[in-house]
Amino acid sequence: MKTTGLRRSPAWLPVVWCLTRLLLLLFVLKVYVFPGPDVTSDVHVIYQGWYGVLSSGTFPLHDVTWQYPPAAALAILSPGLLPFLDYATAFFVLVCVTDAAVLALMTWAGRRPGRSLRGAWVWVIGVPLLGPTVYARYDVMVTAVAMAALLAGARHPRAMGALAAFGALLKVWPVMLLLAARRRSAWVSALVTGIAVTGVFAVAMPGAFAFLTFQRDRGTEVESLGGLVFHVARHFGWQGEVKLNYGSIEFLGPYVSEVSTGALFLTGAAFGWLVLWRLLARRFAEHTLADAAFVAVLMFTTTSRVISPQYMVWLVGLAAVCLYFPGSRMRLPVVLVLVASFVTVLEFPLYFGSVVAGDGLGLTLLFLRNALLVAATLTAARALWKATVPGTLPAPVPPQPARAGETPVSS
Repeated sequence: MKTTGLRRSPAWLPVVWCLTRLLLLLFVLKVYVFPGPDVTSDVHVIYQGWYGVLSSGTFPLHDVTWQYPPAAALAILSPGLLPFLDYATAFFVLVCVTDAAVLALMTWAGRRPGRSLRGAWVWVIGVPLLGPTVYARYDVMVTAVAMAALLAGARHPRAMGALAAFGALLKVWPVMLLLAARRRSAWVSALVTGIAVTGVFAVAMPGAFAFLTFQRDRGTEVESLGGLVFHVARHFGWQGEVKLNYGSIEFLGPYVSEVSTGALFLTGAAFGWLVLWRLLARRFAEHTLADAAFVAVLMFTTTSRVISPQYMVWLVGLAAVCLYFPGSRMRLPVVLVLVASFVTVLEFPLYFGSVVAGDGLGLTLLFLRNALLVAATLTAARALWKATVPGTLPAPVPPQPARAGETPVSS
């Protein structure tokens, strides 16, 4: 198959990155106040509180908001690397440094023959679309590990497996990167890394697995697909309430457990589809690993009982790796995710009061964002199936004309 490599000048990438990231830093440092709720309170209050507990050599055993795998402790403790700054400022700086490292990696990789800088542009543009929330959570750090794993996947399966396992011990979802891994060495490396890192935490710090119970008891969050049921039901007399529960704003009341169970059923159905795809898929290209990971995380994000705004950075990062490969079938889903990211910053934090109240504006924003995610999930799944399962014809990728001074390459 012939494709055209576009070696676009990367000169504007650092310029746009610097301008947008300076703005994000000004917001999280409160030089300028971003409208809506204070998105930095998680860092100033929750993360910093966890830092004190983790520094004592134990996990937050009695804090139900601690819902993360053991390696997340490394992200929470990382501001200690910059003792000359206060905790929150050090955290924001480290997230920005991680963001810069991702840009450098995507730019370096994208300039290789047969690759594209579109992935770097997706990252540069997509992250600021989520607003300051993206710098006030540790998800950029997790996403950076996941992106590095996918970029290593084709040539270095052992490195890919180790990074995916480490990412999963930071925030679970990177385990889905292994979905399309075909080499046994990737799985062996992931297993060895997972056992080794988990063993260290289990021995060194009590409570490494307390997060499993806290995560199990979560309900239906107001921004989720299932939450739309109760947003609408409130207008027809549903007798329930919206309150802070397990670290997020959730619905509590009649039928919430049934809707939460329904969300789990959808997640199970998504997992079943992915297993079926993996059993039937036969046409594997160099971009299939990234495409499959993008589809899997889209499915699990969209069907989740909780769709927090920072979850979108996972999708932006995986979307960037997909478009790093010119042959990826994920162009339309990537565009839908970018639009959904912009709508996300409107629903949180800009108009989160309307979302919680379930008024016309809040419902419109939620319906739009979640509809975009559903559309991205369905189109991405369809494209992956058609491209890889025998009996379906992969959609052709239209050739891109080479610009002056550019040389078409084969892949």
